[in-house]
Amino acid sequence: MDNITRRAFLRNAALVGGFAAVAGNRIVAQTTGTEASASTGTLNANVAGTDKIRVGIIGAGGRGTGAAIDCIKSSEGVEIVAIGDAFMDKAKKSFDKIKEQFPDNCKVTEETIFDGIDNYEKVLKTDCNLVILAAPPGFRPVHLRAAIEAGKHVFAEKPVAVDPVGVRHVIETSEMAEKKGLAIVAGTQRRHSQSYIETMKRIQDGAIGEIVGGQCYWMQEGLWHVDRTPQMSDMEWQMRNWLYFDWISGDHIVEQHVHNIDVINWAMGGPPVKCLASGSRFVRTDPKYGNVYDNFNVEFEYENGVRTTSMCRQWEGASFRVGERLVGTKGTADPNGEIMGASAWKFDDKGIDRRQAYVDEHTDLINSIRAGKPLNEGKRIAESCLTAIMGRMAAYTGQSVSFKWALNASKLDLTPKQMELGPNEVNPVPQPGVTKLI
Repeated sequence: MDNITRRAFLRNAALVGGFAAVAGNRIVAQTTGTEASASTGTLNANVAGTDKIRVGIIGAGGRGTGAAIDCIKSSEGVEIVAIGDAFMDKAKKSFDKIKEQFPDNCKVTEETIFDGIDNYEKVLKTDCNLVILAAPPGFRPVHLRAAIEAGKHVFAEKPVAVDPVGVRHVIETSEMAEKKGLAIVAGTQRRHSQSYIETMKRIQDGAIGEIVGGQCYWMQEGLWHVDRTPQMSDMEWQMRNWLYFDWISGDHIVEQHVHNIDVINWAMGGPPVKCLASGSRFVRTDPKYGNVYDNFNVEFEYENGVRTTSMCRQWEGASFRVGERLVGTKGTADPNGEIMGASAWKFDDKGIDRRQAYVDEHTDLINSIRAGKPLNEGKRIAESCLTAIMGRMAAYTGQSVSFKWALNASKLDLTPKQMELGPNEVNPVPQPGVTKLI
């Protein structure tokens, strides 16, 4: 476990510029709106032309199973060959669902279903050439590094880290993947959604003028909870209720709201320079909800002085709002398909399933591998995760937090001292003025 708890990381990693999403036979540059042809080339990780894409699942909960199904739907020649999860009941449930819906694509056997905290190592030893990383986020930096070291292409669910130490680890791993010619695509499906891509092109072409402000929201009701049984250790209880513990989820601003924060970073051309925030544990006060907050309000300031507002909460019985809004000198925009103002425009979504982006992100990933031009979204999603993390840190401590400091100097590492199914003390609920900025 020394590899998990005593990791060595880069402290001064270069930040990423633009990234591309492969859509069909095109490479669409999301930050510039330009296009270039994608030519067929030699594939990595022992994949070429129309060869089978052999997929291993690491983290077989609802999202991991859903991502595997989306991957099957996305492209010809996809086979699920291995399933791993910390808990066998979840691994078998995932297998049953995939086998029932896609029997011809499910090649998993009794010998390739794995459990235990080390399940990821077992999956990576199979003949898979692509892995879906969907275990709780606290494990993502370690799983991502292991996958790239094993020579596998990766679909990594967001977020990819829960603390600055983990972010630096992911950036380092992304650079390793670049050198090895391996793909990393993140589960930020808005980046692969046609409505977002088309709207963002227009925004970047000046449809709303210069951006002077914006807002993003993930405001919803509460989520599920698993009751503790006498047989559950501290660690098992926390892992089965991972949403409610900072070390494994990063809190809901990181785990969930990173989607919207990533869109604002996309529009602004990169992460903010600093933030100021507030938040609280106002509704979910029962100890069964671990040590996370239930609401955050953050003001992010970008390099050009533009300030944007981020709001997220999980309150039972509260109104629902999830999305983003940008304000420019010539109009406003909903990045999900509408420009308002002198250049008014609306995305034509007739006959389009808005959930298609969940499938398209896998199509783009596999197309890039088969074209010999593997996508690498690792640094970009790491930046957006750090943006959400610094918002959480600002709320927890009551202090202003800069992106540069969080990236290069913060020593915060939430990894438990012992990564095993035994005792694991819960950190105190953060309190501004008491919780220190580390």
